[in-house]
Amino acid sequence: MNGGGNRWIWLRVALVVFVLAWILGPSELRNAIPILVVFVIALGLEIQFLISALRRPAVRAPDRSPQQIDRERYGFPPDEDELEETWVEPRAPSPLGRFAVGVAVIGALVGAVLILDGSTGWSSVSGERRAEAVTRFSEEASLVAEKLVSIRCDEARDYVGAVQHSDGVATLGGDLAILTPEICHDLYRLAFDDEVTGSRTGRAIAVLAHESWHLRGVGDEATTECYALQSGVELGRRLGLDEGRARQLMRQQLTENALRGAESIEYRVTSDCRDGGRLDLDPVGTGFP
Repeated sequence: MNGGGNRWIWLRVALVVFVLAWILGPSELRNAIPILVVFVIALGLEIQFLISALRRPAVRAPDRSPQQIDRERYGFPPDEDELEETWVEPRAPSPLGRFAVGVAVIGALVGAVLILDGSTGWSSVSGERRAEAVTRFSEEASLVAEKLVSIRCDEARDYVGAVQHSDGVATLGGDLAILTPEICHDLYRLAFDDEVTGSRTGRAIAVLAHESWHLRGVGDEATTECYALQSGVELGRRLGLDEGRARQLMRQQLTENALRGAESIEYRVTSDCRDGGRLDLDPVGTGFP
């Protein structure tokens, strides 16, 4: 097999190994790298390989029959029919065949991830417990919004998620906010299982607080995020964290906020979001957020 074929085999092996590590490995890996991005890159590589192979000019197989000089030097060659029977030219897999194998591998890995999500994610929580959790989230959001509001988890992914590039959505000044199943599950694990998954837990708290501030009537995303990180300390404490841990997670979210890319620049907090700044909800206190 040529070097190009070996390269693509090793890329597929690396994809399988990474996905298995993502499934079975630490939660920090799942938090840091969305698996959808990995699959999109893998599919893009397969498509690029297919296009390159189809554009590559066909190479004519060399003539392996005895040449004229061999006939003159060594006498009569083997019978032509015998030569054809004893020599079989190996056939390389077609580009479309290789592409089909790659897509099949990606499809199998997607299926494995979906099975994992179904057995360990929000959908694995019983309907009764999910209803109880949503009621709890709504109560917490109402405290931040300072009015009666409701939280809903978008299990059908009609409003939020990877396609919409958002972890939550709320109508400005309204009474309903919708969160992704992943955010709901992380909040559930904290509030009902006392389980903290690092920055993932901090992100879930910040999202719930963020959408609650939108329901309260704050529209500017940067201001809303600043308020959410401050409210997140008390919100996290009510959900089961001690104050020190809750403040640590919100400070981590504040640090990560400054590292967001250009596509999320409207959420990036300003210099007013600091201890004693214009957006400090507790200018007398010394802790921020």
